[in-house]
Amino acid sequence: MSAVHASSPPPSESIKSPAREIAAIAVPVSLEMVIQLVLTFVNQIIVGTLGAVAVAAVGLSGSLGFLFFITLGALGSGTSILVARRHGAGDRAGVNQTLTTSLLTSLLLAAVLTLPIVLGASSLLRLAGGEPRVTLAAIPYMQVSMLALIPGTLAWMLSGALRSLGHARTPLVATVITVIVESLTAYGLVFGVGPLPQMGVVGAAWALVIANLLKLTLLAAQIYGPRHLAALALPARDSWRAIAGPLLSISAPIAFTEFAWSLGGFLYATVYARVGTAALAASQIVGTLEGIFIVGSFGLMSAATVFIGRALGAGDPNSARLWLARISRTGLVTGVGFGLLFAASAFLVPGLFPRVGSDVHHIALIGILISAVTQVVKVRNMIIGGGVLPGAADGKGVILGDVVGAFVVGLPLAIGLGLYSPLGVWGVFLARSAEEIAKVMIFEWRRRRINWERLAQEQAGQTPQVTH
Repeated sequence: MSAVHASSPPPSESIKSPAREIAAIAVPVSLEMVIQLVLTFVNQIIVGTLGAVAVAAVGLSGSLGFLFFITLGALGSGTSILVARRHGAGDRAGVNQTLTTSLLTSLLLAAVLTLPIVLGASSLLRLAGGEPRVTLAAIPYMQVSMLALIPGTLAWMLSGALRSLGHARTPLVATVITVIVESLTAYGLVFGVGPLPQMGVVGAAWALVIANLLKLTLLAAQIYGPRHLAALALPARDSWRAIAGPLLSISAPIAFTEFAWSLGGFLYATVYARVGTAALAASQIVGTLEGIFIVGSFGLMSAATVFIGRALGAGDPNSARLWLARISRTGLVTGVGFGLLFAASAFLVPGLFPRVGSDVHHIALIGILISAVTQVVKVRNMIIGGGVLPGAADGKGVILGDVVGAFVVGLPLAIGLGLYSPLGVWGVFLARSAEEIAKVMIFEWRRRRINWERLAQEQAGQTPQVTH
């Protein structure tokens, strides 16, 4: 198929303004993430009625479990990029084979990881160095919650594929349904409502597993059911490498950086834990609230992946640049707006968490204000580091930004300021902000090095002629 033919958009897309096209992808994705994090926040409030130790335990195990979820989720990012390119080139068979290969790969990896993580939960959590009572409560929560790794990873793959195929609202609908189910199930299992057993903190973990199984079922039905958006199709033996190679070359750097990023999050949690249980509990409240507001811009990362990927697949470098400029402007606006809302949320913490203690309230309030200052920087990092650089095959740039930001700048500062200076917990919050500033400087440097003409020619199946 020629690049000219492939670049012709369907009639339904050509009549939309660029702003509406961005919104069609970004808004459902952002709403989906907001709903998911609101659910996390609701569950945190439910668990918060059990006290600060329960909140700290869920936060500690969650930060460790998230490390594995986000790492395997990199395959979803790679799948989304490749599906967007094949969709932009009008290659239906390529879409089917890419998605099938990704699902099988993620199923295998998630299955291999689940058993040793569940069996080794006690040892892993004790490495965090939290108070014994926090670790004791966190172990059973993590053992159960990690059972959601397989269905959660597969659902991540299907969600990314649906967005790249132009059905961004479908994952949103599935998320709304599963959020309602999980919230009700968590409440029932934590407190023992009706016929449900009273399981305490572990009940929230079982609710997570049930919700992920339900979401996977709903998304699979949408893709492979009556709508026939894709089909299960293994590539031929001679073309397997042509699909698996790009998938792994794109996903591996993302997986490494996601692992490094989530490992950094876990290590930050260990620093908070060593400062004290109140600091750890407050950091979890700050992180959850921050997530609710920052994901208002999260969809822009998916929009960058989809529209830039389609433009490159169609062999149009100018369109790729134009979409980047449009999405960047939108990110600036949403970063500032949601950052102000995040700062204002600091005053709601005492009312939402009345039983965690005044120390936790005070730390959370100041921590939110510190974190809100760099909200716009974090949005920029999501767009460039999470969408643009992976789509431009600059995995090294993503790795460099995440590793230097977290392990050269952020964590050393957190340890030094948090444990060995009068700043204490405030120093840890400041260190996290310094990490984001370091990352944005590296990501912007790498973005300026992108050769859009060469990328477009490669993705359109042409021989590169322009080099820098």
